Amino acid sequence: MGRHALANTRRRPRLAVVAGAISAAALFVVGGDGHPQGSAAAECCEAMAAAPAPSAQPVRLMAAQPPAPPVPPELPQGVAKETGLQVDTILAARAVSATFPEILDIGGVRSDPLKWHPHGLAIDVMIPNARSEAGKALGDSVLAYVLENAERFGVVHAIWRQTIYKPDGSQRLMSNRGSDTANHYDHVHIATRGGGFPSEGQVYLR
Repeated sequence: MGRHALANTRRRPRLAVVAGAISAAALFVVGGDGHPQGSAAAECCEAMAAAPAPSAQPVRLMAAQPPAPPVPPELPQGVAKETGLQVDTILAARAVSATFPEILDIGGVRSDPLKWHPHGLAIDVMIPNARSEAGKALGDSVLAYVLENAERFGVVHAIWRQTIYKPDGSQRLMSNRGSDTANHYDHVHIATRGGGFPSEGQVYLR
């Protein structure tokens, strides 16, 4: 046998050993990889199963607000002294009191050379701080309200800041009488047709 033949014979066992080692290593790796993947999947599933479901938040129901009480149709007595006043004048006084709660004083019957106050045909709506901007604005609002409701209140005329106003829209300046009260700078004077004196239990509607 020559040298080349002997060399070939010796190489073959070494190749067989190396191939066997590679096959065994491959089997080991495949077997090792399969087990951890299955374990990780199982742990993932267990974690998902063990996760608690989100708790439902309680729903808060708002209590229904009770309806506002109905406004009574009758006007209550306001700040005016009603003794001696006629029904139209009382109605005007009560309506002004209800509409302008900041009004704290309304004059009624008093002696005067003219017929309006002595006969219960007029009231004086006193304006707080009448010379201030807020006082003037309040007096203007009272005057506008009375003239807007002139037919309902039986208004003949109104006086504010030395000017006489009538329901038909006409107005005229009064002569200077010397003081804020005489010139009607501190109150709105409202004169009505009267309508007669009230009966017992007289009702005044809004």
